[in-house]
Amino acid sequence: MSSVPGVSGPLRPHFTLGHHTQESSSTQAVIDTLELEKHVEGGYFAEIDRNSLTIPNPFLGNKAEATTTTQPFSGDNTIRNASTSIYYLLTPVSPQGHFHRNKGKTVHTVIEGRGRYVLIHADEEGKDKRMESFVVGQDVSQGENAVWIVEGGKYKASFLLPMKKGEEGSDRLLISEVSVLKVVRARL
Repeated sequence: MSSVPGVSGPLRPHFTLGHHTQESSSTQAVIDTLELEKHVEGGYFAEIDRNSLTIPNPFLGNKAEATTTTQPFSGDNTIRNASTSIYYLLTPVSPQGHFHRNKGKTVHTVIEGRGRYVLIHADEEGKDKRMESFVVGQDVSQGENAVWIVEGGKYKASFLLPMKKGEEGSDRLLISEVSVLKVVRARL
């Protein structure tokens, strides 16, 4: 792998998939309280909000996009909700969010914990695709990102990081994600 900005040495997971088999009681309490479910991409999630405003599906203009677009919550592929919000949780039992991409812009905010995000900018022009990696957490004075924005079309993956030595806290990463679609207003 070529070097990734913000990373010294190879990227390696801190938690091995399948090594942990049961959530801690405090993490299970978070899962139960927030009514989180296992996510197909890894980790756990729960929808917080779905904007009732619907807009024409901006992804239908490209035939390839239209055929790969999964059905929206409404079941009507011609419209999309203007925004959706979720909780997303990584734990030692499920420490990785596998590579995927969102079609719309997503705003991420750390609630607790630490993690590493890896982005592949496959939507950019040119044959070489840019990769980016950064640590997310609440220690912004040490370069951690507490809030970050990922534009639509970027591939992203997330990995749980342990708390720093000597710090109180748990080994889990809880974030919120708000995905928004661009609303184009017609002139009257």
